[in-house]
Parts: sequence; C-alpha cells; structure tokens
Amino acid sequence: MSIKIAAICGSVRPGNYSHMAMELAVDELKKHPNVEVSTIELAPLELPLPGLQANKPEAIERFQKTVQEATGILLASPEYHGGISSPMKLAIDNLGFPSMLAGKPVSILGVAAGAIGAIKSSEQLRAICAHVGAVPLPLAVSIAHVQQVFDDDGRCTDAAAEKNIRRAATSLMDYINNAICPKVSLEAIMREMDNES
Repeated sequence: MSIKIAAICGSVRPGNYSHMAMELAVDELKKHPNVEVSTIELAPLELPLPGLQANKPEAIERFQKTVQEATGILLASPEYHGGISSPMKLAIDNLGFPSMLAGKPVSILGVAAGAIGAIKSSEQLRAICAHVGAVPLPLAVSIAHVQQVFDDDGRCTDAAAEKNIRRAATSLMDYINNAICPKVSLEAIMREMDNES
C-alpha cells in the first residue's frame, strides 16, 4: 500500500521554527518505504477568509486534493498568544465541510518560545481536528524554548528535542501501519472473496 502524508506548516514567517521542526519530522517519515510526503507551505496559497473568493483557486484546489488523498496528516504549528496560529486555522477552514480531514489520523507538532511549550495550542488544534472528524493522535509533541533548539542554519542542536520531534512522525506511521494498513488489506481480501463467490 502506498502511503501519502501531507505535512502542513502553520507559520508563514520566513525562517520559522515550525518549518524547521516539520522538516525533521518529514525526514523521519521519508525513512519509511512506500511513503510519499507532500509539504505544504500556506503563504503561497493566499488562503481566503471564509465566505470570500480565492485569489488563487487552482492553488487551493491542489491543497485540498493533496489533503483529501493523504493517508495521514502532520500539522506543525507555533503557539501564538496562547492559541493556534491563524494560518493553521484558516487552512483547516479551507478544507471544506464536511472537512477533507475527516477520518484521517493527524499528528500534532507544536513549537513555542515559552517554558511550557505549545501545550495550549496543541490542545486547541486537537479539539478542532476532532470536531471536523479527524483522528488526532495521542501524545502531541510540544517543543518549549524552540529558539534554543535550532541554530541559525535550522539545525537541531538538542538531541532530546529532536527525538521528540521525530516521534511526531513515528507515531503517525505506527498508527497508519497498525490501524489503517491492516484494514485496507482486510477489505481487499473480503472483496476478493466476494468476487470468487
């Protein structure tokens, strides 16, 4: 089974830490055979506010199709003022209703400059994902003091933080391999048996 992962970065600031963390998780995902990862940067999409027309409808359609065709989702988001980033919320709002996230496992990776990390935003993101019918995975990854975790070139300098960031990827792959792949295989066997009878 080919596994497709959509990794969405919830920060649009150039050189942002969410992107740096997401890239580590994506690197971990790419270690798995048969995994195709699509990274999604939100700024170029010019996502419209709800109820407004898109400036780049083709880009929005590609974004929606990538998410719709994904087996699983990785959401990497900063915590801003105790909540999720507005670009991340806008991205979810642009995935339609019913949401294209519905039924998909979602791994949450949050970063923050403060001492408690991205706990508040991760819980908000978990609640939003559950509300639209996605399956937010337990043990969201929250990285505190993120400005001390990466150097100026975007390299992770904290081995424990790197292990946690990579866990966002391995948790997603574990869920897909243990819950989704067996289900797909069983469905294929059942269809084959139906065709033979």
